[in-house]
Order: sequence, then structure tokens, then C-alpha cells
Amino acid sequence: MIKIGTALFEATEQLEREKGISKEVIIASLCDALVAAYKKHIRVKDAPNVEAILDETTGEIGVFRTKLVVEKVEDENTEISLEDAKEIDDEVELEDEVKIEVTPENFGRIAAQSAKQVITQRIREAERKLVLDEFMDKKGTLTTGIIQRVENRNVFVNIGKTDAILPYKEQIPGEYYKPGNRIRVFVLNVKETNRLPQVIVSHAHAEIVRELFELEVPEIEDGIVEIKSIAREAGYRTKLAVHSNDPEIDSVGACIGPRGSRIQTIVGELKNEKIDIVRWSEDPVEYIVNALSPARIISVDILADDETSKEALVVVPDDQLSLAIGREGQNVRLAHKLTGWKIDIKSASQAEQAEASRSYEEPVVEEEDSYEELPSAEQDEDNIIEEEYGIDEEDVINEIPESETDENSENE
Repeated sequence: MIKIGTALFEATEQLEREKGISKEVIIASLCDALVAAYKKHIRVKDAPNVEAILDETTGEIGVFRTKLVVEKVEDENTEISLEDAKEIDDEVELEDEVKIEVTPENFGRIAAQSAKQVITQRIREAERKLVLDEFMDKKGTLTTGIIQRVENRNVFVNIGKTDAILPYKEQIPGEYYKPGNRIRVFVLNVKETNRLPQVIVSHAHAEIVRELFELEVPEIEDGIVEIKSIAREAGYRTKLAVHSNDPEIDSVGACIGPRGSRIQTIVGELKNEKIDIVRWSEDPVEYIVNALSPARIISVDILADDETSKEALVVVPDDQLSLAIGREGQNVRLAHKLTGWKIDIKSASQAEQAEASRSYEEPVVEEEDSYEELPSAEQDEDNIIEEEYGIDEEDVINEIPESETDENSENE
């Protein structure tokens, strides 16, 4: 047996306190290291009957081989005679198993080197598993960390037992990330690697807005006011659809707060990002009208409403078209994300022109005209248009105003 004293137990207790690795894991790693060193010493790779045993009372550790008690020994590595077994244990009988110490002399230095390597590896594996388990549970939640450094436009944030990566695309445009500052981030993903798990976080996720409203608006935390949907373009604008489960409580007013105190706090936390709070509605027409605020709406026509497509045509006054679309299409884009509806916006004049174009009636064939004079069903469509109406297809297309075509393409 090798005397190791109480230092090992003190070290395991310290590791358990600092890294959360249990004492049993360290001791098991030490025993495995001793067995590996013994097999290497005797030049035997496969020895399943070898194990290391640590006596915590005496502080000694040794290598033992389990052998089967037989009448005639055929394999000295796995079997032992009854006579030899009696010298170890008087009560042993045939077919029993006995443990025989096989610790080599001067084995301490070799064992120590192997133990150091194996224990270091096991500690890393145990630490990696602890971090992986912890952050797998945090995936899809918010956490607070401290900015450590910025490298290649990636921000590294310490969130406890590891440094998370805040990629450039998950950062708020124009935001300055200074090392040492605290930051609230959303845990997007946890990737298992050979070392510590790689945690990917976001500072631009819409759930950050949800958490801020839950902190500032008691009605949301209590479940009286419910956040139905969030659409966010971080650093610029956010649309929030809310609904009150109590008819006596105004959902929008509760989020804004007395004299705008609640919303001002949230806007300040988001570095003056604009926030539109709209009322959610089961009626898609009303919901779309609310989502396009602050623009005034003349009408909403539902073009498609099924499992595969949800499309609506919205008509606004001429002077409200740019407001409804928003800068670079931002307002209509956020409204689409918020409602889930594809929204096509036209001004009143554009809608009138489109209606006039659709109301164009084709000539009706008189009854006295013979059947042979009608165009054949197999005749080319271009020829039909040219022969019957005296115009070609390009002229028909050119009748649509350019402003309408440009506007539609911009909205799409």
C-alpha cells in the first residue's frame, strides 16, 4: 500500500468548494490513474480483474487483483489455489473470489505522475460537464454578465463559470461595449466542445424587451396584462402587442404608466430605442390597423387567410403612405413580424387607379357573329390581344402607373 496521508482529502474538499466537483469524482479518478499506471508497469493492456482501493481511514492506497479460488491453477493472473487463498482468508472456499494486493515496490513516483495526468483530465471533464448542464438549463433565458474583452468584433461576456460569445450580428448597432460594464443578454445556444462549452448570447433579442416590461409593469408579471407578440429591430424600433385579461384595465395604459414613467424607464434601458405599444385583437383587420400605427388607415381588405398564406391589402391616405411604410420599410416590416400577415400598402390614389384598371371591360362578341370568327382556344394570347383590341401586351402593362409598381416592390 502507498501512504498518501490526509493532503489528498483536503485537496478534494477544496476542489469541491471551488469548482463544484465532488470528492467521489476525484477519488475515483485517482484510483483509475493508479490502475492505468499499474497496467503500463506490467505491460498488460487488458486486465479487467485489477482495481485500486483507497482506505480513507489510514490514508493508504493500493492496487489489487481479484482471483478465483480453484483446486488447480491454470492462469496465475486470474486464479489462485485454495491453499494460497487460505493464507489470506481462513474462511475462503472454492469458487470464491479474493482480492490480492499487487502494488509494486517503489511504485509511488510512477503512480503520482500518472495520477496527476488522469486527475487533471478528469477535473476538466467534470468541470465541462457541470458548465454544460448549467447552461443547457439556461438556454432560452436571460442572464446578466460582465463584458471581458472585444476581439474581431465579437464581445466576450463572463456569465459565471465561463465566458460567453456575443457575435457581431447579435449586438445592437452603434452600441459601445466597454470591458467591465454589466450587460443583460439572452442565451441563444450552448455548443459542446472539447474544452469548456461554448455559450452564444444575444443583446438584440426580443425577449430582453419582454423581461424589461415584466420588471417594470406589475400587471404583466401578475398575468393581468399579457404580451401577445414582439417584433424588434434592435437599436431602432420595437412593436409590442398587448392584451388585458381584465376589461377594467387598459393594457396600453398599464405599459406606459403614469405620465409615461414605466415606458421611459424601459426606453432608457434600451438606449432610447423607439417602442410602439399596440392593442392585440382577434379580429385581423383591427389588429393590422393597430400594428401599423401611428399611420391612419382607410381600409383593410383580406386577400388570403388560410394555413399557407395570410395576406392583406391596406389603403391609406396619400399623405400617410410614407408614414405607414416607414423609413426603409421599417414600420410595415415590423407590423408583418408582429401580426404574421403579409401586408401590401397602397395610397388612396393608387387604389383608385388599380380599381379603374380592373374595371376595364372587354368587348362582347355579338350574337350574329359566326362561331368561326371567334379566336381559337389554341391561338397565341399575344395575337388575340393584338387582333381583337388593336394593342399589344406591352401597352397593357405600361398603362399601370410607374409609382404604383415602384411602391409595391418597395413594400414587398
